[in-house]
Amino acid sequence: RENLPSHFKFKEYCPQVFRNLRERFGVDDQDYQVSLTRSPPRWAGSGRRLLLSADRTLVLKELSSEDVADVHGLLSHYHQYVVQCHGQTLLPRFLGMYRVSVDSEDTYLLVMRNLFSHRLPVHRKYDLKGSLVDREASDKEKGKELPTLKDVDFLNKNEKVFVEEEQQREFMDKLKRDVEFLVQQKLMDYSLLLGIHEVERGEQEEEEELEEEELGGGEEGGPYGTSPEGLGGLLNSYRPLGPGDFDPCVDVYGLRGAEGAPRREVYFMGLIDVLTQYDARKKAAHAAKTVKHG
Repeated sequence: RENLPSHFKFKEYCPQVFRNLRERFGVDDQDYQVSLTRSPPRWAGSGRRLLLSADRTLVLKELSSEDVADVHGLLSHYHQYVVQCHGQTLLPRFLGMYRVSVDSEDTYLLVMRNLFSHRLPVHRKYDLKGSLVDREASDKEKGKELPTLKDVDFLNKNEKVFVEEEQQREFMDKLKRDVEFLVQQKLMDYSLLLGIHEVERGEQEEEEELEEEELGGGEEGGPYGTSPEGLGGLLNSYRPLGPGDFDPCVDVYGLRGAEGAPRREVYFMGLIDVLTQYDARKKAAHAAKTVKHG
């Protein structure tokens, strides 16, 4: 911080609370700093509100000043809840919040665990709300390489999630508990984000990438990095992972597909967009939607 130029300022919000949250979520401070700062993050998606750390373990969400106030208002309740559930939650795992000022222009960033895998690419993804009203992806969205599909698309494609019975029970217990917390906090508009990794397709893509690298066309270290440092590097010093394998300490939202399922798949599921409060604006929007749809 002492070496920063005068036109550049950096502020960490609620450092003790976030340090304790990182501890509760099993995130080592040194690994966190390496993942966050070793290489410049990249923009994730087209919205330009999300950044992905170079090792893909962290997501940095750009916030408005109103969002920062919302996080401050939620933080003590969120921290208490994380303590109560021993960090076992599908909620976003908030790890730090910062203000970066360059030439007096402020940018606010909220850092959280990446819901998807840092290693296994997602081949299909859904934003699910449990409603069918206005819940189909647009034609423009469906034309993307990896579209974010919605509830109507999920039903139309006859999509199913195959997990073992015990995993299903644990997941539903977490989901029910988390949603009760969000209701208590008068939060709404949240979604369940589902990412699906197809194991055979992933294996084929990895083989093709290796062939390209051997021909001299690939980046050194591959797209997911192999550094033994940072949150994503924890498992590289142990055994190499096979197709569809993941370390649950790194890919914390991952669920293995059930044995005997029609396809070998890995699922990544968690709650997103949890900062919207049911205030007067939302009540007005809800009233308008009720008038329109009955």
